[in-house]
Amino acid sequence: MAYILELSSHHSVYLENQGTQTAVTTVSQTPGQHQQAGSSVYTGQWTAAPCAYQTPDGVVFQIQTEQGEAYIHVQGSSMSLLGGQPSLEASGQVQLKPISPNPVSLMKPMAPMKPIEPMKPIEPMKPMEMQMGNMEMEMRMSSASASSSTRQFCRQCGATVKPDDRFCSSCGHRLS
Repeated sequence: MAYILELSSHHSVYLENQGTQTAVTTVSQTPGQHQQAGSSVYTGQWTAAPCAYQTPDGVVFQIQTEQGEAYIHVQGSSMSLLGGQPSLEASGQVQLKPISPNPVSLMKPMAPMKPIEPMKPIEPMKPMEMQMGNMEMEMRMSSASASSSTRQFCRQCGATVKPDDRFCSSCGHRLS
């Protein structure tokens, strides 16, 4: 069984026994904004409905369990399990409403994200050439795979060359 305590029109606290755990979820809603914080603590199986007390600095939940009493303090969106019984003399008991099931746990799940499309392979850069009179300059990207695949023929005379050759054996042209 789950319980709700509406602290204001914009702030609620949900309390639910989940086996030996007590789950506490605070929800704050304002126009255009929804904040939710949740935590759970070991309290043991509940033996009675919880009680809530409004304190000057938040709310204290008293929970009867098989192991004894447990006290949970909620202030804003933070929650802590108290080590012993707090002083509740200046506190007023507030009414918890039973709900079934806890609407926080039934929130609509997000739609799955679409997978990212694979990147297209980058095309190798074409060699850049520049000629001025009888001078010639060539720039190309160098990589191990590119050098082995581009050194099959001499660019000067067209003769077949080996991948590890630095000069053409036919005309002497520098291959790198």
